[in-house]
Amino acid sequence: MILGFEIPGFASGVGATLLALIGKLIENMQSATSKELRPPMTNSTTDSATNLAKAKEFLHSAGAILFDLDGVITPTADVHEQAWADMFSDYFEHKGVSAYTEEDYFTYLDGRRRDEGIAAILESRGISLPHGSDEDTAKDETIVGLGKRKNDDFLARVERGIEAYPGSVALLDELEGAGDSSASEKPQLAVVSSSKNAVPVLTAAGLRERFVEIVDGVVAHENNLPGKPAADTFVYAAKNLGVAPRDAVVVEDAISGVQAGAAGAFGLVIGVDRGAGAEALRRAGADVVVSDLAALV
Repeated sequence: MILGFEIPGFASGVGATLLALIGKLIENMQSATSKELRPPMTNSTTDSATNLAKAKEFLHSAGAILFDLDGVITPTADVHEQAWADMFSDYFEHKGVSAYTEEDYFTYLDGRRRDEGIAAILESRGISLPHGSDEDTAKDETIVGLGKRKNDDFLARVERGIEAYPGSVALLDELEGAGDSSASEKPQLAVVSSSKNAVPVLTAAGLRERFVEIVDGVVAHENNLPGKPAADTFVYAAKNLGVAPRDAVVVEDAISGVQAGAAGAFGLVIGVDRGAGAEALRRAGADVVVSDLAALV
C-alpha cells in the first residue's frame, strides 16, 4: 500500500526494493538527527578545555548518566584482568595451545559479557566447548564452568576490599548536587556493566545506593540482551529510566563499551583511558576522552 492505495505485486520485486530504500533513508535521517543533538566537539587529537567544558555542560543537563563499573567507578577492571589471566594461563597451558597474553584481555574479554568473551577467546585458540548450564560448577569444562572458575577467584579478591576511584566519587558527589534542591532536575545515575558482580562490587565499595538502576550481566542474561559492543544493555537502562538515548550519557573505559554507546546514538559518549588508549577510544566512538573522571568535576 502506498499513500493509502493497494498496488498489486508491489510487495515484491521493485516495490520491495523501493520500500527497503525508503526505510534505510528514514533510519539514516534519524541517526543524523541524534548525532546533531550531541554537543559539538572540536576536531582535535587531544581533548581541549573547550571539549571538556561542553562535556561538563551536557553531563549536568542530561536526563541520565550510564556508567560502566569496572575501570570507571572502581579499579576492579584490574582485578578482573588478573583473575582472567590466572585462569586462562593455567587452562591454555593444560590444553597445549598458545599462551595467554595481556592483549587477549583487551581483544576478547574487556567489557564483554562473560560467556561471549570466553567463547571468543576459546575460538582464537581453536577450542570449542559446550556452553553448559547454570547448574555447572567451576570443575566443569564448559563455557559456564570456565566462567565460574574465574568468578570464584574474582569474588575472593573482592572480599579483601574495594575502594572506588576518588575522581569518580568526586564526580558522583557533584552530580548528586547538580541543579537546585529538586531531584527531578538532577541526572539519574545508573550502572551498565557486563559483569554479573556489579551489585556485590558496588556494595563492597559503599556505592550501591548512589545508583537508581543497575543493568549487569545478570539482567542481560535474564532479558536475553546481547552484550557490548551491542548497544542493547545501555538502551535497556535508558528505557527503564524513561530517558531517550539522545538525552543520556555513556561513560566507558572499554573499547567495546564505547562502541556500544556510539552504536546506540547516545547524546554523549565519554571514554576513560585506563589502558585501552585515548586514540583507540576515540576511534571506537568516544566524543571526549579523559584519564580520570576528576577532569569532569
